[in-house]
This record gives sequence, structure tokens and C-alpha cells, in this order.
Amino acid sequence: MDPKTFRSKLGGVIAFPVTPFKADLSLDIPGLRQNLKALVKHKLCAVVAAGGTGELYRSRRRASRGREGDRRGVGGACPVIAGVGFNRQIAIDLATESEMAGVDAILALPPYYPNADDEALLEYYAAIGQSTKLGFLVYSRDWVNPTPAWVQKLADAVRTSSRGRTARATRAATADHAEAGRPAVLDRRGRRRQRPAYYSIGIRTYTSSIATVSPKLSIELHEVAARATRRR
Repeated sequence: MDPKTFRSKLGGVIAFPVTPFKADLSLDIPGLRQNLKALVKHKLCAVVAAGGTGELYRSRRRASRGREGDRRGVGGACPVIAGVGFNRQIAIDLATESEMAGVDAILALPPYYPNADDEALLEYYAAIGQSTKLGFLVYSRDWVNPTPAWVQKLADAVRTSSRGRTARATRAATADHAEAGRPAVLDRRGRRRQRPAYYSIGIRTYTSSIATVSPKLSIELHEVAARATRRR
């Protein structure tokens, strides 16, 4: 899926499905597919494969198998976003492997070592974004809290790279959501107290771990916030 098409799919809830295991701690791929088939019966705008609640931090091989399981389990019902991270090179390798595996977009988690300065983080995320033609999202969580100026620098760096001819969807604190060629913005995990503020500036997509156990509730939260902000 090209970045513009992926961007058009945003609007609603992105789910972070967990990865089930067997008793011997091997991946339960049939169980994963069964869970996903039940999950995508609801109107989600995307799911994240091997993200923070998936297999990203176990091993590259298991993460790859988890992404493949997610992609097959979703069966085209919505876009599949691959989680990548660890460090610069491993994240690049994971992004490349994910693109070859047929996922629709890349979600870059923060590097494993905390409190990198802004320039180091910019280089880390830009290198990942430049390694793929897919839509690219920055996961701004924990100690990663970018400014709008930093987000614009990242968008420019990715857009002007040899592979990054199309603006990516970047997740951070700026409201240029609807403007063509500018970063898209997603609510950070959809925390109840934050959602009214985020939705009031035009955000219409949020990521949700709650969707794993209660997708209907997650979708209702999105719908309520969207209706409330439209009335203002």
C-alpha cells in the first residue's frame, strides 16, 4: 500500500493485538489468526503487527513470524502496520523485511536506549523512514516527546530521501493533519483525559491496546469524541 492510500485509511482506531503463545512459549500462530479474525469483524482502521504488545522484543525471527501471522489473519480487512525498533540497523532491517512480507506501513518505536537527544532521534527515525517506500509512523511515547518543529524536520528528511518521495504519516504533537503533504497525527494511545484535546485540533485516529479485549468500546470512544468536537 502506497503512503497516500494508507493515509486515506486513517480515521478511527488502530489496534495493538497481543501475540498468543503455546505452553512451551513458542508462537501460537493459529491462535493469533483466530484472534485477528474476531478482531477485524469490527471497523478498525488498522492493526499493528509485532508492536509493543506483540513479538517485537522477543527476536527478529519471531517478530517476522508474528507479522506474517497478523497479515494472514487480517486477510485484507484493514491495513497491517509492522512495528520496528531496537536500534538503528535492526529497525532498518525489520522495516525492509516487513515491506517484502507485504505489510502496509511501518511503525517505528523508540530506540532501546533512553534519552537520546533530538538530533540523534531525528537521525534514527529518518534512517528508518528512508529505508522503505511504505507509510511511516513515529511512535512518540515514554521519553520521546517531539516538538512540531522536530516533526517537520523529520518529514522533510524522509520526503527528500531517494526512497521517500511521498510524505509519510508521522505521529507527534502537531495538528497539520488534513493538509496535503504534511504529517498526519494520531492520538497517543487514546487516553481518556487527552482525547478531547487531541480531537479538538482535528485528530481523528488513535491507537488502542484496549481494542484487543474490547474493540467495540474503543470504536465507541472514537465516535463519541468525534461527535463532541464536531458540535463545537
